Amino acid sequence: MTFRTSERRRFPAALFLILMLLLVPIASANATDGSTVYREVPRRICPVDWREGTWHVKRLIRCAAHRWGVPGGASKALSIANRESHFNPRAYNSYSGAAGIYQHLRRYWPGRARAFGFRDWSVFNARANIIVTMRMVHRLGSWSPWGG
Repeated sequence: MTFRTSERRRFPAALFLILMLLLVPIASANATDGSTVYREVPRRICPVDWREGTWHVKRLIRCAAHRWGVPGGASKALSIANRESHFNPRAYNSYSGAAGIYQHLRRYWPGRARAFGFRDWSVFNARANIIVTMRMVHRLGSWSPWGG
């Protein structure tokens, strides 16, 4: 009896999670119809050269989290980046195809980058990866695609 009750509770939660994971990339890819595509992010916003090292990557994350007011603030953004890639812009998961600081799936990256102002930028560019993530989280109102 408890097994069935437990299964009944897990199924809706799993279904909700699967739908969220499927809809977020679709919504981001569909945002390229011209009406909700953001302009390219000016270089004067968070002008940090992330190529100088981990400290600069963290500084860029703090700046972008503050600029877009993400839920949980900079501390949440930093902890998720640490968990996903240890702040390594070249991080790559060969199993899932996730890449960059926030481990975006490479098949969704072009649509997300285009939708959030980084058309044709690489997922391995930390500035693009971080700012696209912050803008996504700001729009979604949560860190749900990253399990947080």
